[in-house]
Amino acid sequence: MAGHRSMNHHAPASETISLLAPAKINLALHVTGRRDDGYHFIESLVAFTAFGDRIDVSPDSEDHFTMTGPFAAAVPADGANLVLKARDALRTRFPGHATPVEIRLEKNLPIASGIGGGSSDAAATLIALNRLWGLGLDMPALNEIGLALGADVPMCLHGQHSRSPLIARGIGEALDALRRFPRLPIVLANDGTGLSTPQVFQALARRDNPPLPSPPEFATIEAVCSYLKQTRNDLYAASLTLAPALSHMLDLFTETGASFARMSGSGATCFAVFPDNAAAEAAAAFIKQRHPQWFAVATETRS
Repeated sequence: MAGHRSMNHHAPASETISLLAPAKINLALHVTGRRDDGYHFIESLVAFTAFGDRIDVSPDSEDHFTMTGPFAAAVPADGANLVLKARDALRTRFPGHATPVEIRLEKNLPIASGIGGGSSDAAATLIALNRLWGLGLDMPALNEIGLALGADVPMCLHGQHSRSPLIARGIGEALDALRRFPRLPIVLANDGTGLSTPQVFQALARRDNPPLPSPPEFATIEAVCSYLKQTRNDLYAASLTLAPALSHMLDLFTETGASFARMSGSGATCFAVFPDNAAAEAAAAFIKQRHPQWFAVATETRS
C-alpha cells in the first residue's frame, strides 16, 4: 500500500507497549463550509494535553480487550469501540503479521465530550500495534488508515508522533505543525453532559464562517491568549441550544480568574488557560469543591 516501508523487526514476544492517549483540545474551531457528502470544512488550532487515557498492548495467546478507569463503564466493549476498530483495520490489511494481542484501555477522559478521547485511543492503538507487529508503517500510511476510522484520528496520530500543537484544515486531515508554542497551564471541566457531534453540527445556524486569522509567533502564554480572543468556536452556539448549562461552566472559569476560557470541539468539555500551573491547580480544586461530581483536572498542553 502507499507509504508502506519494509521494516521486518518484530517486537520481542514479552514486550508491552504503553502509550498516553492525550486529550485533544480545540483551542479555536472555525467552521468554514460543508462538502457535498455532509462533512464540514474546519480550521482549528489544536493542542494535546499531558493528561489522557492510557493504552497498553502486549502479545497474548488470544485477543483480549479490558477497560479500567473512571469512565470505563460508559465505553462500548464491542466492535463499536474505536480501539478494536483500529486493531481490526490493521489486522485486515496485514493478516500475516497480526498475532493475537491483549489491549488494555485506562479510560480517564469523559465520553462524547469534545476532547477526542475515542480518536486518541484509536491513534495510540495504531501506533502501538504498528510497533508491536513490526509493520513499519510511516505517518502517511497510518493517517490513511486513521482517516477511515474518523476525521479526528489523523490529528491524534500527529499528537502521538510529534506532540506539538497544530492547525487542522479541510475535514481535519490537512495538518500543519506549529514549531514554537508555549506549554499552556490548562484546566478541563465537564459536568457529565454528553453531546453528539452530528447533532451539534446539525444545529449550526451557519456553515460558511470566516477562517482563522493568520497565526503569529506564539512566543508566550499571553500571545496565545490574545490570539485566541480573535478566534471562535463556531460550534458553541449550537451546543448551547442542546446543553444550556455550558454557559455556567464558562462563568465558573471567569470566577477563577482564567486568562481565557472556551468550549472544546462540539462540547461539552470546556477548557481554561491560566498564567501558571499553581493557578490552574487552584481553579480545578475550586471547581471540584463547588461541583464534586464533575470531571475537573489541571494539566498542561504538550509541546
